[in-house]
Amino acid sequence: MLRRTLLATLLIATPVLAQTSAVMAQPIPVGSVEILSGPAAAYGIAIKSGMELALDEVNAKGVLGGRKIALIVEDSAGQKDQGLNAARKLIGRDKVIAIIGPTLSTEMFAIGPVVNERKIPIIGTSTTATGVTAIGDYVFRTSLPESDVLPVTLKAAMARGVKTIALMYANDEAFAKSGFEVMKATADKVGLKIVAIETFGSKDSDFSAQLTKIKALKPDAIGLSALVEPTAGVLLQARQLGFGKETQFIGGNGANSPKLGEIAGPAADGLIVGSPWFIAKKDQVNADFVAAFRARFNKDPDQFAAQSYDALKILAAAIDRAGAADSEKVRDALLKTDYSGVMGAFQFTPGRDPASTSGVVVLTMQGGKFVVLE
Repeated sequence: MLRRTLLATLLIATPVLAQTSAVMAQPIPVGSVEILSGPAAAYGIAIKSGMELALDEVNAKGVLGGRKIALIVEDSAGQKDQGLNAARKLIGRDKVIAIIGPTLSTEMFAIGPVVNERKIPIIGTSTTATGVTAIGDYVFRTSLPESDVLPVTLKAAMARGVKTIALMYANDEAFAKSGFEVMKATADKVGLKIVAIETFGSKDSDFSAQLTKIKALKPDAIGLSALVEPTAGVLLQARQLGFGKETQFIGGNGANSPKLGEIAGPAADGLIVGSPWFIAKKDQVNADFVAAFRARFNKDPDQFAAQSYDALKILAAAIDRAGAADSEKVRDALLKTDYSGVMGAFQFTPGRDPASTSGVVVLTMQGGKFVVLE
């Protein structure tokens, strides 16, 4: 009788064990929507590289007792409709439990509401515009908003003698418009006199009319809020029109890419920009990250790679804390994040923004590379 009972127990347990093993063998799908083609691809490629490096390290150990994460990256090409279709594919076909991205705030304002409605956590690693996390309870970001970074940058400019400023921004990009609004509000608050405000399109290549008007007013500084391509274009034309070292150029978050030096060359020298990360940050975690990134990709990481590297690790830790590959449980676990990575100590506010702003450093472009402003 005892043998029959044991045999029956084993017959019942074997399918359960097999089913459990099958689940453990299945990777956990995580999606990402990034710009991998088109003019702004430098941002998305850096983000993808940072995630891939983190993924290797996470999967070496596994989550939830050894399961691996399968990262599915879709190209938005910087187009809202393409990004939205990519997000719908990730949710509907690939059954992802979370999404990292998209690259631009403009894309997030299109994609975020759809993902939030499906109760899938989405984490922006480079979305800095005001209002991103207000989209909904499932929208997070690990990138510091422009409202935290730009005041530090403008105060650094004032310490260098800047008293008057002209502002230029791309009026067809949500991040650029938000950055301009922060620049303007901060300038008013700290007592910088705004002598001109000029706009352009993010795909424009001729900025001579705006720069000629500004040059006649002789401001101490020009604040630029745009993606890297138009920022580089403005700098190149400004130097051609005779703007020299006497004019301090100040960039927003879009200027935080090595691509700026590659495109603008010496014309970018002297520009300053605030950043939550710098390659030479003196701590072992950052040094290990930089070394591993160089070894894998044969180039230096930038701010966007650093932010996405941390973001994937933050998400992996949340999956572990959630105890299941369940989107709603992962969302709740993300709110309890207490992480230390290449960006430094990190927690989310109750509003799902980064909690700490103490790590902002002001950089300047010299010889095609960013160095710490002294």
